[in-house]
Amino acid sequence: MKRIVLKTPMRYAINSFLLIAFMIMGYMITQSGVLTRAQNNIIIQVGFFIILAVSLNLTAGYLGQLPLGHAGFMAVGAYAGAIFWRAGVLPGYGSVIGGLLVAGLVAAVFGIIIGIPALRLRGDYLAIITLGFGEIIRVIIMNIPSVTGGAQGLQQIPRHSSFLVVYTCVIICCLVIHMIMKSRHGRAILSIRDNEIASESCGINTTYYKVMAFAVSAFFAGVAGALYAGNLGILVPGDFSFMMSIEILMIVVLGGMGSMLGSIIGAIVLTSLPLLMQDLSQYRIIVFALLLIIVMIFKPSGLMGNYDFSMGNSIEKIGNWIMNRKRKGGDV
Repeated sequence: MKRIVLKTPMRYAINSFLLIAFMIMGYMITQSGVLTRAQNNIIIQVGFFIILAVSLNLTAGYLGQLPLGHAGFMAVGAYAGAIFWRAGVLPGYGSVIGGLLVAGLVAAVFGIIIGIPALRLRGDYLAIITLGFGEIIRVIIMNIPSVTGGAQGLQQIPRHSSFLVVYTCVIICCLVIHMIMKSRHGRAILSIRDNEIASESCGINTTYYKVMAFAVSAFFAGVAGALYAGNLGILVPGDFSFMMSIEILMIVVLGGMGSMLGSIIGAIVLTSLPLLMQDLSQYRIIVFALLLIIVMIFKPSGLMGNYDFSMGNSIEKIGNWIMNRKRKGGDV
């Protein structure tokens, strides 16, 4: 019996079309005037938190490490992108793209510098050292006021984080990480998560793939940081404390370690909660903690576990189901 099997390029095309369709639909909704300014702002925030969660999921979920310095990479990217935009080196969208690339590349460099020594450690030790690096970055930012504005913050940042800019970055982030994980590099990363010693004995360069995953994760964290700066128009070092790293990790754990779809759902849920709890904003962290506890009790693997939705797989299953129904009807 023939089965419908979609080739990889067709799968990517279908998934890309689906993401672009959602982006266009979201853009039309935000421009229609149906939503309030606060609701539009929450949608923008959901976008860069999706990038942060998906990028952290690369190292925490797929690679199986536990870094707690994601806010540090976000801070580096935020300040690098903001300084580039304030300088006004390029006009129009060239400035937007240039600032995002600068933010991502600077964060990736820091990711490599930190990743090479840090990834020799594992588990709790890795979490502690990356948490320390994140705090070091924040303290350095506070102590160079001539460049970053110090504790007073960096102000008058051009607001480039529109819906289209943010969600174009979301699509690129999701597609790049999805393509990495579906390639031989992704299989090597997953093998390191499952058994690092066995992977190394099979000839996989574990140090290379660890640093690569760390650098890619830091790159997109830097891009998200620049989008964060372009949304607020002001940066304060206190925004990038270790609690920001904890919140991003909470999103990944809530959605499911190793599930990109889970990270997206987790970001939507935890970022939208403040809008639904405007009268109880002081209890936000308590609600987050209770939600996480409930999920860990009843669904320890997270909301989505390690499941990743693919429109290509869904079309295959639906098509094969229809063919089976027709075949059974014909036999009858």
